[in-house]
Amino acid sequence: MAFRSFGILLRSLTSTLRPPFSSLHERHVLDQLSHLFPLPPSKPVDAFLAPEDKLRGVFLHNLKGKAAIQQAFYHVIVKALGRRKFFPFMMNVLRDMRLNAVHFDFFMLSIVVDSFVRAGRVRRAVQVFGNLGDFGVGRDTEALNVLLSCLCRRSHVAAAMSVFNSMKGKVRFDVETYNVVAGGWCRLGRVSEVERIMREMEEGGICANCRTFGLLIESLGRAGRMDEAVKVLSDMKEKNCQPDTATYNAVIFNFASFRDFEGCMEYYNRMLSDNCEPNLDTFARIIALFLRVRKVADALQMFDEMLRRGVVPSTGTITDFIKRLCSYGPPYAALMIYKKARKLGCVISMEAYKILLMRLSKLGKCGMLLSIWEEMQECGYSSDVEVYEYIISGLCNVGQLESAVLVMEESFRKGFCPSRLVYSKLSNKLLASNKTERAYKLFLKIKHARSLENARNYWRANGWHF
Repeated sequence: MAFRSFGILLRSLTSTLRPPFSSLHERHVLDQLSHLFPLPPSKPVDAFLAPEDKLRGVFLHNLKGKAAIQQAFYHVIVKALGRRKFFPFMMNVLRDMRLNAVHFDFFMLSIVVDSFVRAGRVRRAVQVFGNLGDFGVGRDTEALNVLLSCLCRRSHVAAAMSVFNSMKGKVRFDVETYNVVAGGWCRLGRVSEVERIMREMEEGGICANCRTFGLLIESLGRAGRMDEAVKVLSDMKEKNCQPDTATYNAVIFNFASFRDFEGCMEYYNRMLSDNCEPNLDTFARIIALFLRVRKVADALQMFDEMLRRGVVPSTGTITDFIKRLCSYGPPYAALMIYKKARKLGCVISMEAYKILLMRLSKLGKCGMLLSIWEEMQECGYSSDVEVYEYIISGLCNVGQLESAVLVMEESFRKGFCPSRLVYSKLSNKLLASNKTERAYKLFLKIKHARSLENARNYWRANGWHF
């Protein structure tokens, strides 16, 4: 709601270019925004302030108070304006930063540059770098690295190379500068360009580090030149550059892309023998490879190895594993990963819970279904219409019609209306069980719930939020 209201407010600021909002809509939006950052009223007159004045006071309190001028506020505002492509307002905020003596750091530079690059305004992003003096920042190596990183991340490698060549002799390049450009060519699979960047590094007297060799290995793997990639790894030791975890990951990822299990495990063992601890990326890629070809036992064994080494999987990683395991067969392996991750204290996402509920509902595992639903609620997640549909469908599959009716009535009380397919399934089973009166009462309730849902959809389509 907050982001939606903020976007409406920004659109109202551009009313000179568009038909203006009605006073009712504008006042409603301002009144909503004025409560986003509530302030304790210190005077009775505060209750009689207009929404515009309350909103202005909120931002002044947060941005101009004593010791309240924080870069984090400006980071959020500038990023929101940049994503919505309100570049004139974004530049005005940057000018206010300088007037208020707020330091323009490199994180802010990355937000501004990435906003322009994301919108396809590459030339404007380069101009921001050229005018860094206006923000009290010099065009040094770190600022150049930020610009090149934003350009290469958005696949504007040609523009990054143009800036790179134009700044030769003007800004001192470090190994990170060359790595950023090499990383851009690596994503495109241009091995020759990566090798040329490495030659320029040697000519400039800069030694390549593990990241540089890792990018070369990755680019060779993308080109299908696995033998050369392995040779680069062996040549690193001859150049007194000990491979690190990221370098071994690059080799393992190359083998994984070709579904070479033996190569993956061989270099995983070499990583351990070289005293390089595997990280989450290592285990996630190997486990994903096993799951892709349905080697569930090997995947579970590697998952146990990951936990044994103290590597804690992230929420997104667990969700990916559960999603892939639930795409085929019974969800027993997915439940094993879920239980081990939950026992370890990992945060399980709402998406993972929905996937488990959906799969258990289809298979009619009612006991597990209700148990997972209860644990989901214990984690602080509230049930939505999809969750209720999975529970109702699962209860119908095992013949617990009365429980399914109670769950559907609970969804009505919370303002949800299950789909016609789920309702028809429950209604037909009630009629088949000679529970006509129960089915008729349920019909009246869902008829009322659908009328409310249609009204809400109409209100929201007209911008009314209640």
